Amino acid sequence: QVQLVESGGGLVQAGDSLRLSCAASGSTFSNYAMGWFRQAPGKERVFVAAISRNAASTYYADSVKGRFTISRDNAKNSVYLQMNSLKPEDTAIYYCAADSTTRGGLGLIPKVYESWGQGTQVTVSS
Repeated sequence: QVQLVESGGGLVQAGDSLRLSCAASGSTFSNYAMGWFRQAPGKERVFVAAISRNAASTYYADSVKGRFTISRDNAKNSVYLQMNSLKPEDTAIYYCAADSTTRGGLGLIPKVYESWGQGTQVTVSS
């Protein structure tokens, strides 16, 4: 199973940008579709973005479409989330996740992902 470590979170002001990174190890990274999820205090973990194994396909939650960009570098065993025009409602812990089993599409719910990182906090002040 792949191990995942997120980084890049922090405290920013509304309108700022952040780039999250997720480094993978322990398994063949290109075997996994990757996703980003987020969880705000007192709320459930929700889908943010996903990318296919070869980066040919991406998908975004409506709430981040046009502001966030997911990408990956299989040579560096890493997936990224570029977040622009951040809003206070983007405040959450952000998790990357790996999915080796879904075929024919991208997983949009947490249960299809078998490996998770520890999360990185993103706080956006108004």
